Amino acid sequence: MLTRRGLARHGDIELYYEDLGDPNDPPVLLIMGLGAQLPMWPDGFCARLVDAGFRVIRFDHRDTGLSAKLHGQRAQGSVYRRVARYAVGRRSPVPYTLVDMTADVIALLDHLEIHRAHVVGASMGGMIAQILAATEPDRVASLAVVMSGTGRAFSRLPAWRVIRLAFTAPGDDASDEEKLAFEVRNVAIFNGPNFLPPEAELRSRIERLAERCSYPPGMLRQFDAVLGTGSLLEFSKAITAPTVVLHGSHDPMLRLRNGRAVAAAIPDARFVVVDGMGHDLPQPVWRPILETLTENFARVGLR
Repeated sequence: MLTRRGLARHGDIELYYEDLGDPNDPPVLLIMGLGAQLPMWPDGFCARLVDAGFRVIRFDHRDTGLSAKLHGQRAQGSVYRRVARYAVGRRSPVPYTLVDMTADVIALLDHLEIHRAHVVGASMGGMIAQILAATEPDRVASLAVVMSGTGRAFSRLPAWRVIRLAFTAPGDDASDEEKLAFEVRNVAIFNGPNFLPPEAELRSRIERLAERCSYPPGMLRQFDAVLGTGSLLEFSKAITAPTVVLHGSHDPMLRLRNGRAVAAAIPDARFVVVDGMGHDLPQPVWRPILETLTENFARVGLR
């Protein structure tokens, strides 16, 4: 698979990206979630899109992977207060918001000289994709929002087993093996009970990502970016691109109700439940997702 790598600049921020496939094919921009590096769009998933005749772009957000880190920046005050405000759809002052991260995406498209692309966002990336489609409608040929939400007031909380992870993280004095085991357990929980890869495969995946980049402060700032943005409903309701919303039936992080809310907010959006999928992209769900994506791409001619 032909791969071009580079850095796109947005002000003082550099974004690392990979540009896959034939540059003359219709572009598909993949936007991943909170703290998720670009390999979280699996190589095999991307290869199937390329084989289907698309140019695929994946990248690391600011504060993630090989992109720029905003060392030392932090929100003031209690995170619990920001969570409480977010729960009722209100914004909070934070170092940057999802609107700022959307501006990064626009700078990436400009750098690649892509005027218009199919946009696919997963989790937090689905939130950024909604802002992009609402504020830059000419840049978004079609939109797919995968396992995401709108941040509307009183959205459905994650499953308790997910919430509990925040209170059971290993301490700073934990061994490397204890930390790795904790991350493996996290991924297994997010994945859900279906299609769970073998533990050895999960361990290898986590070790590869950690070798590429391990930067916990960036994940915390991105979490604050979500909290600081508040409800996305004003953006969701303004979207005009042909949209499909995909959500796993067994997502423990963003429950199915959140996906339904996204589809209800975006005019004429189609809602697709991916049976058995959790909050991850294991290989067994690639086929139904890719079939749905390419069907949505086909609603808009893009050359």
